[in-house]
Amino acid sequence: MAVPVEPGVVTVVAARDGDQRALDELVAGYLPLVYNIVGHALGGHADTDDVVQETMLRAVNGLGSLRDPAGFRSWLVVIAMNQIRERHRAHQRVPVTGEVPEDLADPGADFVDLTIMRLQLSGQRREVVAATRWLSEDERELLSLWWLEAAGRLTRTEVADALDLTPQHTAVRVQRVKGQLDAARIVVRALEKQPRCPELAEVVTDWDGDPSALWRKRIARHTRGCRRCERVMSDLAAVEGLIARLPLVPLPAALAFSQPLLAATTTSTVLTQVGTAPVVTGKVALFLQGALVKPIAAAAAAVLAAGVAVTVVLPSGEEPVAQAVSVSASAPAPTSLLPAEVAPPETSSSAPPTTTTTTAPAPPPPAEPVVASVKKGVSTWNFDGVTKALGDVRAGWYYTWGATPEGVAAPQGVEFVPMIWGEKSMDQANIDRAKANGKVLLGFNEPDFPEQANMTPERALDLWPKLQATGLRLGAPSVGHSGDKEGAWLDRFMTGAAQRGLRVDFIPIHWYGQDFSAAAVGHLKNYVEAVHARYGKPVWLTEYALIDFSSGTPRYPSQQELAAFARGSSAMLEGLPYVERYAWFALPAEKPGTGLYAPGGTPNQAGEAYRDAG
Repeated sequence: MAVPVEPGVVTVVAARDGDQRALDELVAGYLPLVYNIVGHALGGHADTDDVVQETMLRAVNGLGSLRDPAGFRSWLVVIAMNQIRERHRAHQRVPVTGEVPEDLADPGADFVDLTIMRLQLSGQRREVVAATRWLSEDERELLSLWWLEAAGRLTRTEVADALDLTPQHTAVRVQRVKGQLDAARIVVRALEKQPRCPELAEVVTDWDGDPSALWRKRIARHTRGCRRCERVMSDLAAVEGLIARLPLVPLPAALAFSQPLLAATTTSTVLTQVGTAPVVTGKVALFLQGALVKPIAAAAAAVLAAGVAVTVVLPSGEEPVAQAVSVSASAPAPTSLLPAEVAPPETSSSAPPTTTTTTAPAPPPPAEPVVASVKKGVSTWNFDGVTKALGDVRAGWYYTWGATPEGVAAPQGVEFVPMIWGEKSMDQANIDRAKANGKVLLGFNEPDFPEQANMTPERALDLWPKLQATGLRLGAPSVGHSGDKEGAWLDRFMTGAAQRGLRVDFIPIHWYGQDFSAAAVGHLKNYVEAVHARYGKPVWLTEYALIDFSSGTPRYPSQQELAAFARGSSAMLEGLPYVERYAWFALPAEKPGTGLYAPGGTPNQAGEAYRDAG
């Protein structure tokens, strides 16, 4: 399953500046993330959809006050958590009466069941999801964030910010909730085991069947002291590995903003709001104004099916969010999308209706083809089919370890990034070529390896002013390892750069994993996150793949393992806001290794996975 790409900074800025298409893209792109956070935190409570919609509405209304567009996702997650807590507080304020309030999870929308069903989970992954029912509200709040961190969709910093904790305190809380989740997994197994342990059956005699933190503790206490029940713990896999590759739970129909009601038409929907509230238009309005706008849109679409323009009239005696909606279309709306039970709104007899007609603008020309991700890239050399491969892999950039494209003819829109490989490449003519071929410059290649650029941090610092003089945005030397370690090559270089007042705009690093299992994505994430935490600068992962160098002779993963890692790593890197670029090693697959495209430009299994991810 391809992981959807969350909109980037450019989209956030455009939406903040009033671009309606960008706002549509922003809401549609982040709605699944918010739905999963709220769903896990509330356990599929009937309020889930309301909390999701309130979160998105507050984000849209507050977008103009967002100072740092790069921090949009962190800001949105904080809003979501605030709405979750407000829902909990409101629930606690409900007065106790003689009647039992109908405030239980909707059986048709239970998030645990939806997760298991929609992701087709079985075995230990199913048990992990089922175990979340046994956590308390506070535990589920934390779990909802850590779950997405483990899956590469949030960073530890974002989790800490949403919880209003330090990263260190967050780490302690995460370890605690993981322990509680493991205890709940044992409870799930013990209760499902047939025939059930007689002593356990006696323990749960008074249990009403509703999972709770209290009963989790009681049942877990029994399993720890019962020889029969303790066997269920024998093969528990690490929970991180079980959820690392789980995609987001798909949206329910009620929140399927990515499939708007009038998707098949060429339409323009405009909502003129009352008072001083900001104007909300288009597909965002169809989602956010549910109760009012969706019936209006449905009525309009019914008329659109006849091929005519319509003006919908609202009663002026009420105080609707929208006073009027005008929709025109050049193609009929699909009748299968029009709810038969929705009737056009009735006008009031006590006051004359107010009408506002907005003429829909002509549809814009088809957009130029764009790459899937400006972050995703490849390292490459010139080979048979390189242009075809660069176009097919849907990367936004590439580099050749040189100052020029080295004969590689890239498709339009795929950016070349030059590099000054080492000291021998420091002649002025080569530096001028690099400046002429790009807007960003990569520093020396693996200077910490004797067979590569091979220089000390001090020598690199001596040469650095010449690169800085290009005026290009400048990345640090790309170290081959230990970029996160105090006293290692990169740390010495960055310390020296600060002491000498030299400029370093971002940190390029390389990473090769020797663990070919599902845990590899997490290993890579931990390294990237540690590098960012040490230097506080954007990160470029300019070479990465799976290769085991431990035995002296490189050992490579299977195509299946490589494809799984390509999918998971790309999704994870796309989700880290401080990762500006990443590049797979390498595009050509001319010999055994980790290459993606065979001569002629045909992708292998790993190439198809990397192409479809990110």
